[in-house]
Amino acid sequence: MDETMTRRFCMALLLLSGAATAQSLTDPTQPPPESRLLPATAADVAPVATGPQLQSVLIGAHGRQVAVIDGQTIRKGQKFNGAVLVEVRKNQVVLQNGRNRQVLTLFPQEAPKAAH
Repeated sequence: MDETMTRRFCMALLLLSGAATAQSLTDPTQPPPESRLLPATAADVAPVATGPQLQSVLIGAHGRQVAVIDGQTIRKGQKFNGAVLVEVRKNQVVLQNGRNRQVLTLFPQEAPKAAH
């Protein structure tokens, strides 16, 4: 083989090896294959929330207190669905509608799982 043929041969090998490597790459965001084999059970499904959901809390250095509830930004003293935001804490807020008080927690406790 002459030098030109040798270079072409090497280039062809490099191109083929690159294509083979690219085909073997997997998407890192996909769940592992074994997870697709098992059917979902009731324990695997996230509980459906009822009522308003506290999504974020902001307590500013100068007394500003804000909560994000169901995507709406509410300042302390403002109303949300007829209830007044009366208290803002690090992980929870309190809404009051007349005598009714509702505490919304940022990270609600999961229900204890039954032992298998």
